[in-house]
Amino acid sequence: MSVCRPLSAAFLTSLCVISAAACAQTGADDFYRGKTVNMATHTAPGGAYDAYLRLLGRHIGKHIPGNPNILVTNQPGAGGLLSLNYASRRAPQDGTWLVLVSQGLVLHEALDKPGIDVSLRKFKWIGNLNSSNNVTATWHLSGIKTIQDAMKKPVTVGSTGAGAITSIVPAVMNAILGTQFKIIYGYQGGAAQDIAMERGELDGRSVNTWDGYKALQPAAIKAGHLHVLVQIAMKKEPDLQDVPLLIDLVKGDQQREQIASFLSKGMSASRPLAAPPGVPDSRIELLRAAFDASMRDPDLLADANRLRAEISPLSGIEVQRIIDDVVGAPRELRQLVSSLLPQ
Repeated sequence: MSVCRPLSAAFLTSLCVISAAACAQTGADDFYRGKTVNMATHTAPGGAYDAYLRLLGRHIGKHIPGNPNILVTNQPGAGGLLSLNYASRRAPQDGTWLVLVSQGLVLHEALDKPGIDVSLRKFKWIGNLNSSNNVTATWHLSGIKTIQDAMKKPVTVGSTGAGAITSIVPAVMNAILGTQFKIIYGYQGGAAQDIAMERGELDGRSVNTWDGYKALQPAAIKAGHLHVLVQIAMKKEPDLQDVPLLIDLVKGDQQREQIASFLSKGMSASRPLAAPPGVPDSRIELLRAAFDASMRDPDLLADANRLRAEISPLSGIEVQRIIDDVVGAPRELRQLVSSLLPQ
């Protein structure tokens, strides 16, 4: 004769936990299955931001429960503000819209520049694809080979507008290094500046990531057509050990060191991906896990190698910390840097 024994409390608890986890996973699968996730960037097709986003778009879908379709959207305009503000105000707030944010907008907000509808600190950061150093570089026909050369004669560089990172960086360097960068406004983006540099319209570019040059202009690097003057970063690129860091050029002057460190840290997340502020935290966890898995995906890494796109990711939590540190830097320091910029 069999005897029915009451189930233990511990066993019942374990069943509830397993059931809850299964329901959560089923809910996640149900939400994304059959849907399309839009990933937007602020640049036109063909640039480094666009290339990195399309690289991610080809692989992240299989790591999101439910395997949604991925669609890359280009929203150029206003130095990245158009794309960012669309994400914060008009895009779906359910995890089906992500935005690859212009790195310059972190400093834009920190320096109290107008135009950002919702603080970057309220966005929910998914991760950063690449932490390649930003560099200032000139074309070989300019005659400017070192940062010291740029202190002796005018150097024309392009910018999208007065509030863009391409105007902030050269203005700050003029103030703390004594360089003579002359900013020419009105360029639509990096690709347009590259063309202008190559045809002699500009001497160089004040800001571009080193990985961007390696991915899109490997022949120019190999031929010695690019002269890298300075790295705006906290540590040197392995293959740019002879190029000084901005912070090294102001050693011994406490105020200038603070300015250089603030600028360098503000540009340390060069390809940051965010979800709009209203996306539920439970869905953010799924997207962060999918992003992290994509960064380890052999297929994505092989694809990146084919494109010469370096992958050196940061987690969403790490990106959030950088945003908080820079946007939340002491007001006195932010006001000091702001005072150095064109008014």
